Amino acid sequence: MPSPAKTPLATRKATLLARKAVIVARLAAIETELAGHQTTDWDDLALEREGDEVLEAAGLTGQQDLRRIEAALNRIDRGEYGVCVRCGASIEEARLDAVPETPFCRACATSGEP
Repeated sequence: MPSPAKTPLATRKATLLARKAVIVARLAAIETELAGHQTTDWDDLALEREGDEVLEAAGLTGQQDLRRIEAALNRIDRGEYGVCVRCGASIEEARLDAVPETPFCRACATSGEP
């Protein structure tokens, strides 16, 4: 069985840049929502605070995703993309298709060692 065609690096970079744009927009919307509370009613304020906790968690996740994407874009610029940062092995195409920002090959990602 022939191996699947390798995805061009420019396509991978475009995918990462598109994901980055979506996350940046989402983070801006979260920031706007968090800054927009103007209520003085205690019951409404309590409900808004619960919603804020959810938004803050989503924002932290988005920031982590953004850092991983930016690191992958830096690896592309340095010519190191697709190479495991832990063991130096090539990262499988299927893994890069599924998680284009990954810095680890499957073996290193599942080993759990630092």
